[in-house]
Amino acid sequence: MILDGRVVAFPTETFYGLGADALNKKALKKIFQVKGREEKKALPLLIADRTWLPGLVEKISPRAEGLMKRFWPGPLTLVFEASRHLPRLLTANTGKVGIRISSHPIAQALVQAVGRAITATIANRYGHPSASSPSEVFQAMAQDLEAILDGGKTKGKLASTVVDVSGASPKIIRQGAISRLELTPFL
Repeated sequence: MILDGRVVAFPTETFYGLGADALNKKALKKIFQVKGREEKKALPLLIADRTWLPGLVEKISPRAEGLMKRFWPGPLTLVFEASRHLPRLLTANTGKVGIRISSHPIAQALVQAVGRAITATIANRYGHPSASSPSEVFQAMAQDLEAILDGGKTKGKLASTVVDVSGASPKIIRQGAISRLELTPFL
């Protein structure tokens, strides 16, 4: 379904996400349409494991390695220098891409089944609350999705923490489920 350019909602350890083929420009455009947001914001990705990073990112710093070893799988999105082969729509022309490995079994199974990176933007309309249950996803955007994978209610509250590891020293972009205190030894 995802490899056919369709969009599905799925649970993660934080909120429900919208999954589409990260390399399919038509599917990426549909994500922006479903969310009702401009194409000026990059879309984060989910991968199954660290061996999927080559081809998606240019380099992996030792600090990024430390963060991955400690917090993946889990609610940590790392922003890398993107491979030049990724669609510009995915990176919003920033040259960067956010990637994480979800610890949620349904998200993990979905990525494994697709066999390559999928988008992982939060399932919501732009400017509206993030969905933490299948019923919230259904009410907000069912008519625009091919499927909603029901994993029950997620933890919600805080989205993934986002750390930019593309430069010389990591920078916290968004504090979320992983606190600054937990991250400090790795920054």
